[in-house]
Amino acid sequence: MEMIHTLDGLEILDSRGRPTVRATCRLTSGAVGIASVPSGASTGKAEALELRDRDPSRYRGLGCRKAVGHIRGEIAHALVGVEIEDQSALDQALIALDGTPNKARLGANALLAVSLAFARAQAIEAGIPLYQHFAAIHTPGGLAHKLPRPTVNLFSGGKHAGGQVPIQDVLVVPVAAQTVDEALAMTYAVYQAAAELCLDKYRMRALTADEGGLAPPFPDAEAMLGDGVAAIERAGYTPGRDVALALDVASSHFYADGRYHLGGEPLDSAGMIHHLLGWLERYPIVSLEDGLAEEDWANWPKLREAVAGRALVLGDDFLCTNPGRIRRAIDVGAANALLLKVNQIGTLSEAADACRLAQAAGWHVTVSARSGETEDDWLADLAVGWGSGHLKVGSITQSERLAKYNRLLEIEAESGLKMKG
Repeated sequence: MEMIHTLDGLEILDSRGRPTVRATCRLTSGAVGIASVPSGASTGKAEALELRDRDPSRYRGLGCRKAVGHIRGEIAHALVGVEIEDQSALDQALIALDGTPNKARLGANALLAVSLAFARAQAIEAGIPLYQHFAAIHTPGGLAHKLPRPTVNLFSGGKHAGGQVPIQDVLVVPVAAQTVDEALAMTYAVYQAAAELCLDKYRMRALTADEGGLAPPFPDAEAMLGDGVAAIERAGYTPGRDVALALDVASSHFYADGRYHLGGEPLDSAGMIHHLLGWLERYPIVSLEDGLAEEDWANWPKLREAVAGRALVLGDDFLCTNPGRIRRAIDVGAANALLLKVNQIGTLSEAADACRLAQAAGWHVTVSARSGETEDDWLADLAVGWGSGHLKVGSITQSERLAKYNRLLEIEAESGLKMKG
């Protein structure tokens, strides 16, 4: 049994300069856990609610003082001095205290900050690395066995870069790398080649989007993908053999009135699937994220069947790390991969349920950061502890991204774990 001695919150700023929440949890043993939560830009309708102050005179309404006040007040009053059996018991207490289906009353940002800070305090008290503690939360008695392979943001559009093209991100996957160290070195070479390409082709220096991806004025999505292949070749690698592409389509953001407004003539769902298959034919894409809109349920199984193992059919806004939506997707054969974002659901235990559910169905899991990140590195430990296949953090620029990659390098060096194939 654990007992919380003190619980505190603080409004801090994320990588976009917007407020987010940090929690500090001190156990009666003296162990202290501190954790910061991220904030998304491309958000699904089924996500847990991130509580904002809505005071237009401060941070344009985006302040998080209410969420912090809930940590210091109602949450602390309910949890301090109470014996807590484990992470699941803490999270169930938080969910019951909030009492809403989407954590709208106290805020998913407040609940998740407390959930994470408690987990980190437990790991410190036990004297074990955070990734091993996360492994035990995922599977009681379990241990971390493999490291995830980085998928790294190269080019950005959509909500991450002002919408110069509708699709959101083109990422590189260093498929030939045998270690995290080698994967990041290969990615660096491709990124620098892409920056040179942007200067030569668009006369644009390396200006970056929310997650550090390059964001030149692509004329269309086709150019974005073509330039990704060109950057791989310019770096001296063979596309598909050494370095592949992953694509975050984020289709919900250009879907309206039953049509996909990707450029040119609007496409119906069948047309969108045909368009995506054309991209798979022409480019070395190994992961297709949110290829259809989040509520286009009737056509997701058709997309998965059409792709037929040529690439992962990955759900982000579509699934929202929500066990109910994941079960439905499994039942109808709508996807074969989960993009796991803990703050989409609001507590560690619920996210672990989502992860286990997907993995039990034979799905691939990619653990992901958000567009608004902090320098906290717990996500790298989570990806290792929960046995994810990939870690999607953003680009290899900006300290909030590098904190996670550097932590992954640290885990590789200290643990001797190998990267997943």
